Amino acid sequence: MEQMDDNGDREGIKVLIVEDDESMGIALRDGFEYEGFDVTLARDGEAGMDKATGAGPDLIILDVMLPKKSGLDICKTIRSEGNNVPIIMLTARGQEIDKVLGLKLGADDYVTKPFSFLELMARVEALLRRSAPRESKLDHAEFGDITADFKKCEVTKGGKLLELTPRELELLRFMIEHEGDVVSRDQLLDAVWGYEKMPFTRTVDMHIAKLRKKIEDNPAEPKYLVTVHRYGYKFKR
Repeated sequence: MEQMDDNGDREGIKVLIVEDDESMGIALRDGFEYEGFDVTLARDGEAGMDKATGAGPDLIILDVMLPKKSGLDICKTIRSEGNNVPIIMLTARGQEIDKVLGLKLGADDYVTKPFSFLELMARVEALLRRSAPRESKLDHAEFGDITADFKKCEVTKGGKLLELTPRELELLRFMIEHEGDVVSRDQLLDAVWGYEKMPFTRTVDMHIAKLRKKIEDNPAEPKYLVTVHRYGYKFKR
């Protein structure tokens, strides 16, 4: 995957836009092409699914409501195949349940219509920064009865494979990398979500809670992902 350099060069970054509204699709295509991206446009869910698996995009802009196959189904299928391509979902105002479900299915972010293209580009740039390879990333870790192989995107507990989303994997890796340190919500938003500031810090709490349910023996009294009240979280063995 090509990444933006310090000058914001997006050449070679492939974006798949799955949007059935013709005017919206054309506007998004033209906007991304103007910004230097290599754009593919699909007008329904089946075409979007084919292009998502065949064209190997670096980023997917995915509408929730699509003919033939919904955006939520596409997201679920992509993640079930182990594909961690960044996904931003487009939802209509009032589709709060779709936003929550999309994040649970593995979407990285969402934007509510109507939105400005500048807002969408800010989300895209943050997501691509977060997705950029980091040389110092941890590959393997063991604690308690947990074994984490981040290269294979596999975490087991007591020998049983856990179903962790890409976001939960990255969250766990970052916490282990900073073992013993108190990590603030803003630090997690920056490192895992790609935002320096975001008003919805409950997003972090929600993902920590979900991760605890999967790795802790007693999520109500966590041993590994410990809350440091008024500051954030700490990983302990």
